[in-house]
Amino acid sequence: MALKGIDIFKMSPKKNCKECGVPTCMAFSMKVAAGALPIEKCPYMGADVIAKLSEATAPPMKTIKVGDLSMGGETVMYRHEKTFVSKTLYAVSVSDTQENADAVFEELKTVDYERIGEREYAEFVFVKHDGDTDVFVEMAKKAAATGRQVILDVDCPVCAEAALETIKDAKPVLNGANAENVEKMNELAGKYGVVLGVKAEGLDALYDLTAKIEKMGNKNLILNVSTASIKEAFAEAVQIRRAAVKNTDRTFGYPTLVNTAALAPGDQSMQTALASLFTMRYGSVIVMESMSYAQALPLFGLRQNVFTDPQKPMKVDPGIYPLNGATEDSPCVITVDFALTYFLVSGEIERSGVPVNLLISDAGGYSVLTAWAAGKLSASTIAKFIKEADIGSKIKNRTLILPGKVAVLKGEVQEKLPDWNVIVGTREAVELVQFLKEFK
Repeated sequence: MALKGIDIFKMSPKKNCKECGVPTCMAFSMKVAAGALPIEKCPYMGADVIAKLSEATAPPMKTIKVGDLSMGGETVMYRHEKTFVSKTLYAVSVSDTQENADAVFEELKTVDYERIGEREYAEFVFVKHDGDTDVFVEMAKKAAATGRQVILDVDCPVCAEAALETIKDAKPVLNGANAENVEKMNELAGKYGVVLGVKAEGLDALYDLTAKIEKMGNKNLILNVSTASIKEAFAEAVQIRRAAVKNTDRTFGYPTLVNTAALAPGDQSMQTALASLFTMRYGSVIVMESMSYAQALPLFGLRQNVFTDPQKPMKVDPGIYPLNGATEDSPCVITVDFALTYFLVSGEIERSGVPVNLLISDAGGYSVLTAWAAGKLSASTIAKFIKEADIGSKIKNRTLILPGKVAVLKGEVQEKLPDWNVIVGTREAVELVQFLKEFK
């Protein structure tokens, strides 16, 4: 089996290996090629061979770390081919000449919530150098104080070093290497151990500049796509991903930064629309002028859908969810843990205004009918959930409303839960509002 010109068989162990647990060199090689085993598991290969194989088997796009955040590492063009690896990250832009910068920082802090077990917030502050160096440094300090990661957008090496020295512990991204300052900027990135953002006019120039920086020994990079026009920005984002993933050209195998604040300055609606576009194709970091709830809710929902493994459906935690001020005397509605079902059902219950305890049972992340067909939602699983979650001691009301699509389960559930009054509810979530009001 050859992997980018390397014969794994010749390098793999010629005996049964007690370390990796595979009986032959062929099995070991196949597991390495499939990504099931790290090459480091083999104790018989030298460091030079391991380094060569590790580089050959690495994803075509390099994974770049900024603090606890990851960018890149992608292996496919489209989510349905396998899955996307690192979710798009969002940045809010402030300039050192901006009068309302403090208000932007405060708004940034307020948009921070949890959805289906994930924290949703803007991960970066993008600090743009447009004016005085001292003001820029102070703005960088304020940005670091928000607890977000910082991107310093500056092409002046002197100003960049002043800001880096001030917030060096925050390990900001230094975004500003271009053809004129590349040697000094690369030196600063190495000195402070930070990611270097690369800028150039046109793909050819960006490619050449990236190759030049790689020859300097720096492969801790993020590439800026064009801000000349939306068309050029989109074309470059797609072509960079295609060059890396399809053509395995590692010179373009880096995450990308898309500055929608520069593509549509002053137009928040357009920036939100562009952010949704580049969330799907193919921004690793997307910069916007603000991040209000009106912008965040649709973007974060889209991001969570796109960057969820299609083989692993989004689930909410099983348990009791009191809605509309529900108490232990309020009736119960039960449904499955599929995230979309939860949001539809909970939204309609909230719209009804009727206090209800929404019970979420573990159904493997399937929808109601799929869970029923797969045996994940049955009288036995419902009864087991009621007992294991100790619902009886937490809720006095003994009314249990089933999804209408599994009305066939009513008799069996009633037999297994004789103390409960089992009722068949509506087939569709949208019908719950009228049903609950009339039931009340």
